[in-house]
Amino acid sequence: MRSDPATSAGPLRGLGGPLRSSEPVRAAPAPSAAALLLEEAADLLVVHLDFRAALRTCERAWQGLAEEPAGACLEVKCALCVVGTQALAEMDRWREVLSWVLRCYQVPEKLPPKVLELCVLLYSKMREPGAVLDTASAWLQDADNQGLPEYRALAELHLQRVLLPLGCLSEAEELVAGSAAFSEEQRLDALRAIGAARQQRKHGQSGSEETQELNQEGSSSHKFLSLLTLLRQLWDSAVRHFFSLPFRRSLLAALLLCLLVVRFDPAGSDLPSDPQSRDFSSLPASHPRLSGLPAHLDPLVPKTAGQAEPVVHGSLFLAAGWALPARPA
Repeated sequence: MRSDPATSAGPLRGLGGPLRSSEPVRAAPAPSAAALLLEEAADLLVVHLDFRAALRTCERAWQGLAEEPAGACLEVKCALCVVGTQALAEMDRWREVLSWVLRCYQVPEKLPPKVLELCVLLYSKMREPGAVLDTASAWLQDADNQGLPEYRALAELHLQRVLLPLGCLSEAEELVAGSAAFSEEQRLDALRAIGAARQQRKHGQSGSEETQELNQEGSSSHKFLSLLTLLRQLWDSAVRHFFSLPFRRSLLAALLLCLLVVRFDPAGSDLPSDPQSRDFSSLPASHPRLSGLPAHLDPLVPKTAGQAEPVVHGSLFLAAGWALPARPA
């Protein structure tokens, strides 16, 4: 029994209607090795969470694509970059993303818009937009890229996430003024944002100068207060040392010693300070000061007029309050 030709060709109607026996069967093209590796890398990344293996698979796929024509498998190349970027970010190796992508495409101008957008978002989120500044600027200045439909979105993203946070206001104005992708309204909005950033930058500089002056004044006053505090501490230490217990004991001992010397000093207790006004009449005859003294040394014997005082070294002893020994008869 022969089968109905219409029935046998039913599954192939989507390929151009029923085929005649003389027409060759058009089979679907087999996926390339790079596409298979892409599926494997995506499976390792999403399902197995094996980021290192996913990155190695992407690199193997890139080595296979190097043998194919430059214009073939553009979507596969872009998808491989996206998977590899995600794997590097998951392993906390996001700083290697830009170099890894540029190693695949060699020049920044050849980056796909999706890959460049992913890099700008990644580095701006990690607070290092300066790493992608040169790459994004080179891509936006390329004449071939300016005709792409994604150009305006990337220009706005570069303006908001890279140029304004870095303070590159002149570059931002050149981008807005020299790009035909912006409409008049979008250009005015961008220029207003640039002006607001410039004003904020000026206020920030003035505020930083005022803060620096205040910090200098504060440091000077702080140094002066520190000096006063140090002097006060030194004074308190000196006072405490001066009135410490050992010093008071020493002072008390010195005072007692002086009192004992004054109390038991015969010269201070028996003789007046002036030798002429001394009165020896009340002293007994056996007093050591008068016993055995010659007449010219006796203070009780009156001196005649014109009689010179002999210069005797014994008078020094009397003036000092010491008693001379008795002279032999």
